[in-house]
Amino acid sequence: MDATASRWGHTEATERAIRVRPMTQKPPTPEKTSVPEKTLDHPFFARMWTVMSAHETPLLRRLRGENLAGLSGRVLEVGAGTGTNFAYYPDTVEQVVALEPETRLAPVAREAAAGVSVPVTVIESTIETMPAAEPFDAVVCSLVLCSVDDPDAVLRQLNSVLKPGGELRYFEHVASAGWRGGLQRLADFTVWPRIAGNCHTHRHTERAISNAGFTVETARHQSTFPAWVPLPVSEIALGRAIKNP
Repeated sequence: MDATASRWGHTEATERAIRVRPMTQKPPTPEKTSVPEKTLDHPFFARMWTVMSAHETPLLRRLRGENLAGLSGRVLEVGAGTGTNFAYYPDTVEQVVALEPETRLAPVAREAAAGVSVPVTVIESTIETMPAAEPFDAVVCSLVLCSVDDPDAVLRQLNSVLKPGGELRYFEHVASAGWRGGLQRLADFTVWPRIAGNCHTHRHTERAISNAGFTVETARHQSTFPAWVPLPVSEIALGRAIKNP
């Protein structure tokens, strides 16, 4: 026997045994599934939005009123925030179910709901995890489609909870053209979603609405700041879309 092999305990026979010893295989690791969060907690954004929504300009208040005019029946509001919309619902609305996933905003929305004539129920939930409910006559989205992770999936879900011929009312930040569009893309890639509750300003929201099974009946765009103000959220789209048959 070779002295070196003997010293380390290796022989030709043991090397052959090592080579043919079967490898033990680990059982496959199950794939992780992503479960949507029911509530969210963005402390800085919640504090900022509470202050901002309490001091909206007359233009923004007027646009909110225009967006909700003529609604009736049961309405689902997605992303109620501090409940700024509640005072603008017409008396023809029988009930508003308002979803607000931010844990620091939902209590403020409940306070607002207690002070209006239209019955409003505030639920702490995202649209992705909302409890089952009877179909709605209308869905209202106000400055929320910019902040969801998958706007296409959310819009398809909103379509599914509407009655046949139901309508979507939207009041949303949208992608701008020119230098402001470049500013939006830069903001979305850097700090804006982090400080503004996941808001992404350069989204083609009306195109996504059409692709989700809606027909846009009326729409217009409105600047909410002077053209020279370098903010990515200046342009607002206001519109009404009907669920396709």
